[in-house]
Amino acid sequence: MTQPCDLSAVEARRLIGAKKLSPTELLESNLARIEKTNARFNAIVAMDADAARREAKAVEAKLAKGEDIGLLGGLTIGVKDLQATKGLRTTKGSLIYKDDVPAADEIGVANVRRAGGVILAKTNTPEFGAGANTTNRVYGPTGNPFDPEKTCAGSSGGSATALALGQVALATGSDLGGSLRTPAGFCGVAGYRPSPGTVPSVERAATLFPFSVNGPMGRTMEDAHLLLMAQIGRDKRDPYNSSDNASLPQRLAPADIGGMRVAISTDLGCAPIDKNIAKVFEARAKVIGSAFREASVAAPDFGPVHETFEVHRAMYFVAAHRGRLEKQRDLLDRNVIDNTERGMKMSLADVSAANVNQTEIYKRYLAFFKDFDVLVCPAASVSPFPHKQLFIEEMNGEKMPTYMRWLAITYAPTVALACGAVIPCGVDHLGMPFGIQVLGPNGADAKVLAVALALEQVLAANAETARPVPKI
Repeated sequence: MTQPCDLSAVEARRLIGAKKLSPTELLESNLARIEKTNARFNAIVAMDADAARREAKAVEAKLAKGEDIGLLGGLTIGVKDLQATKGLRTTKGSLIYKDDVPAADEIGVANVRRAGGVILAKTNTPEFGAGANTTNRVYGPTGNPFDPEKTCAGSSGGSATALALGQVALATGSDLGGSLRTPAGFCGVAGYRPSPGTVPSVERAATLFPFSVNGPMGRTMEDAHLLLMAQIGRDKRDPYNSSDNASLPQRLAPADIGGMRVAISTDLGCAPIDKNIAKVFEARAKVIGSAFREASVAAPDFGPVHETFEVHRAMYFVAAHRGRLEKQRDLLDRNVIDNTERGMKMSLADVSAANVNQTEIYKRYLAFFKDFDVLVCPAASVSPFPHKQLFIEEMNGEKMPTYMRWLAITYAPTVALACGAVIPCGVDHLGMPFGIQVLGPNGADAKVLAVALALEQVLAANAETARPVPKI
């Protein structure tokens, strides 16, 4: 019999609204699953069960009175440990904040709470979200839900693992170079990277840095969309935030992809891809392409995307962490130190060239979608690897020039300011979750969400491409 914690968030919310499932029943089911699995996987790193029980009972009281319980009424939420949660320990994965308990919620968390979400726990992340392997000196590593000795990726790895295990109904994530998308792909769940400003972000050290966005994660695209609708809102402190959010559908319906054109690319023309992952994707591409009116092998011209991304990323790390590096270096982990030091060695000429190149990449990417509705590619370049290995050093016998290069399949779209969904697509050659990205241009969120839902339904109908479920 299906446990409440294994229900999709959309179905659980429907049952709560129909008074066939109480928020407390859902919460206790999640708590039982956490008790059963967390010692092995380490996805949940801070929790206040008593506070969550009070929130759940408050939703029940409103429901009994016939009052509006909100979009998320009674659903349990895991919050990535980068986002401040009132009264709940928020470390950012750093020894600097190991004992920090915020007095107020970050705006996205506040929006979720106002929508009736029950904030249950914090999910693990690498220090300040730096790195695609979820481990830090505060809490240690988070395991993949299909193999606890392998990585769940990062930096939203705790959220992805918690969702796959049924520890929470929904979870927040964030994405710079793939921090939301890679974990979704590695863990067999859905995630969505919105266009910049869709979910307001007011905590960036440099507000004009558009690459880092907050977004939703769920077990299905409908779940991710449900959380997205709670996260969005207007806040002028985020210069990219606008009223365009009104165009997002309140209820997600699948697009008629049988009348659409899809571009399919194994490597986006610029990303290293493990040869076995390439074979898996190319086999799945036949199923994907057959669902559209027209499918073509094509990719945008990303030009000097690697250098462009590395300069922008390093520039942001200097803005965010230079002071910490100078005053608290011994408390910082390798990734933060490395990225910040890289940035401090760069010149104004480097930064100016990166800005010019990013502008050209953005324009070419927009032009690409004059001929296609969406672009589909792998969600990750490799199969999940042991979490003791911090990153991919070598692929197909070739040494990676930087520790970030294996992430090019996700950071290239970031440089183009893409919006994109990740949906499960069966398992790979090693039996680990395999995911795909459904990408569109900046501002095409409504279309990308609808296409991703339609494609998810096609994949779910095929045993080879359906969402894998971990054995609990």
